[in-house]
Amino acid sequence: MTQVEQMIFIIDDDPSVRRGLTRVIRAAGMQTKSFCSAVEFLDSKRMHEPGCIVLDVMMPGVEGPALQEILSKAEYCLPIIFLSAHGDAPTIVAAMKKGAVDFLTKPVDRDDLLAAIHVSLAQNVRNREKQAEIDSIRDKINSLTPREHEIMTYVITGMLNKQIAEKLSIVEDTVKIHRGRVKRKLGVLSVVELVKLCEKASIPSAVSGEGITEY
Repeated sequence: MTQVEQMIFIIDDDPSVRRGLTRVIRAAGMQTKSFCSAVEFLDSKRMHEPGCIVLDVMMPGVEGPALQEILSKAEYCLPIIFLSAHGDAPTIVAAMKKGAVDFLTKPVDRDDLLAAIHVSLAQNVRNREKQAEIDSIRDKINSLTPREHEIMTYVITGMLNKQIAEKLSIVEDTVKIHRGRVKRKLGVLSVVELVKLCEKASIPSAVSGEGITEY
C-alpha cells in the first residue's frame, strides 16, 4: 500500500480550518476528504478505508473524544491526530491513552502536522496488515467442521486426548484424527502454535502455552 492510496479525513466544524488543512495536506501530495461533523463522517461509512483522521476536539454534537470512543469499539480503527485550540491536559492524556497518534494545538504548525500524518499513515499500514492476518486466521478457523472446532476449543485449554474423548463420549482415536485435521487446516505443528493462533483471532484459552502438554 502506497501513501497516495491513503486518505486523510479532516473532521472540523470550522470551514476555514478545513480549507486550510486541505490546502496544506494536498500540497504535500496526499489526498483529503473533509467533514463538518463526526456524525457526517460516521454516516459516510468510510471509517474502514486506509488512511488517518485529523480530528477537532470541540465540535457541536459528537465531540472528537466521543468519536474516538465510538471508533475504538470497531475491530479496525483509523489512527487519529487531534487538533485543539486549547491544550487541555486531561483531554490530551485521555486521548493519547486511547491510542491517538498526536495532539496538536491550533493554529497547527505545518511541519508538525505533516510529521504526525506520516506517522499515522505508517501506523495505518501496520494496523491493516495485522487485521488482514487476523482475518486470514479466522477464515481458516471457519473452515473447520463443527466437531473439529469443538475439539480445538478443548485442545487450547490444555485438555488431553483422553479427557476430550471422555468429555465428548467418543473414542480417543477419533479425537486424534480430528486434532490432526485441525492442525493441518490451520497450518500449525504444535498445540503451542495453535494457542497463539487462537489468541490472535481472539479465541480465549484457559491456559498459557507454558502449561500445555503435547499429545
